[in-house]
Amino acid sequence: MVEHLRGDAPVLVIGLGRFGAACAGELDRLDREVLAIDDNLELVQKWSERVTHAVQADARHLEALKQIGAQDFQVAVVAVGSSIEASVLITANLVDLKVPLIWAKAVSESHAKILKRIGANHVISPEREAGERTAHLVSGRMLDFIRFDDDYALAKMYPPKFIRGIGLSQSGVRSKYNVTVVGVKSPGKPFRYADADTVVTNHDLIIVSGTNSDIERFADLDR
Repeated sequence: MVEHLRGDAPVLVIGLGRFGAACAGELDRLDREVLAIDDNLELVQKWSERVTHAVQADARHLEALKQIGAQDFQVAVVAVGSSIEASVLITANLVDLKVPLIWAKAVSESHAKILKRIGANHVISPEREAGERTAHLVSGRMLDFIRFDDDYALAKMYPPKFIRGIGLSQSGVRSKYNVTVVGVKSPGKPFRYADADTVVTNHDLIIVSGTNSDIERFADLDR
């Protein structure tokens, strides 16, 4: 069980490829202290002025991580993906250093399984997740789609005709289709939370939550 961590705890990001750099950059934008590590000096120099600290080091070696103080971090992101061996070694090193919360990028299901078994708390598979999301979007029924590990999903879509012009409780969305309209966006206005009395118009977009299969079934309704 991972101990409770401070919401502003500094983050160790290992690997400054596209995924790692995007993660480090966004953390910096969120005012989180970041120590970014890569064995490529050019990448380290590129990011040295964009994050709190950037250091050239080979995180495959436990002593190198100790020298930069990796054991003092509560949160680490292993963003190395090009080499499964390196990813596994780095994750194992962080486990040995007793870093409480480790996020690791995986490039395949087998890679993800290994990372979980050696102690990564969270495993991200960006290519697989992007592929699944794209499959839902290219159908044209959904405008955005996010799926979570327990088969729970959120989707943005145009509302089916039968729920337009009446309150959501009256339309029976939840009782008939096992999905919940959690937000509505009208043109030129920000998203707002939906409740039982919310009325959706022809021009609105809706955010729907539910299981993957229930959302797909709801998205197939006449629009």
